[in-house]
Amino acid sequence: MATSAPAWRSPANWLGPEYRNPARRREIRAAFLFLLPNVVGFLIFMVGPLLASLGFSLLDWNLLSAPDMVWLGNYLELFRDAEFWRSLRATFYYLVGSVPLGLVLSLALALALNQRIRGIRFFRTVYFIPVVSSMVAVALMWRWMYNPTSGILNYMLNETFAFLRLPLRAPDWLQSPVWAMPAIILMSVWKGMGYNMVLFLAGLQGIPRHLYEAAEIDGASNQRQFWTITLPLLTPTTFFVLIMSIIGSFQVFEQAYIMTQGGPVRSTVTTVYYIYENGFEWHKMGYASAVAWVLFALILGVTLIQWRTQERWVFYE
Repeated sequence: MATSAPAWRSPANWLGPEYRNPARRREIRAAFLFLLPNVVGFLIFMVGPLLASLGFSLLDWNLLSAPDMVWLGNYLELFRDAEFWRSLRATFYYLVGSVPLGLVLSLALALALNQRIRGIRFFRTVYFIPVVSSMVAVALMWRWMYNPTSGILNYMLNETFAFLRLPLRAPDWLQSPVWAMPAIILMSVWKGMGYNMVLFLAGLQGIPRHLYEAAEIDGASNQRQFWTITLPLLTPTTFFVLIMSIIGSFQVFEQAYIMTQGGPVRSTVTTVYYIYENGFEWHKMGYASAVAWVLFALILGVTLIQWRTQERWVFYE
């Protein structure tokens, strides 16, 4: 007596009844064939290294000699490592300084460019140019601007102080433990502001116009319209920008590597920079992998908290 194949083996059960159509079946197979290179690339270049790094985090390996299995030894050492906690504090410093400032400036810029004025597309393009520019080029440009003797930023500040007769001098940005991280934050906000501006512009243009017309009829001022219409209906976009900005802040590396090399006095050594040092300068690949997985868990936890709390402040139309 013949037995029927299990339900999970039948393509019609998980691809739908359309799979019984021969023409539709050929289309589905062609679609999977076109997706195959991306899937293979994802497995080889994403999933493979991810699983490899998890295995490395359990090893004591300097890339030259045979690795030793230490199991959770790297993780236990990590929580006793003062340098790791210092890098984590620097990362949170960058996050707290860059994310709110970037959100406020991007939203303000989007509101200013959401106007029907002559040449508005030109200004939108100009503000978006830093986003598509190379981080290396931008960091080198700002490094020159921060130069204490020939940089344009310090020249303008010193001239302003002299004009106002203030007994102040512009700081030595990248050589000061106090000012190095704010300098990196300022540059990063400037570079990423255009991307968030485009997102906020899309959100602003998606708000129905009749809501503003009704508010104007009721006599609501522009400030009242912003707080009662624009800001609540913009919360989905704000939520997305917030998540992406926080994830990006946890992964900051190029700015510190190019502008300060982690200095001065290791004040700009972020967590990703610390991973780079352990893995590619000190050849502690197992320990670097452990730090990377702890950072991944931290990013995942912060993101999940944001998803759980979005119902309290995100309003969907």
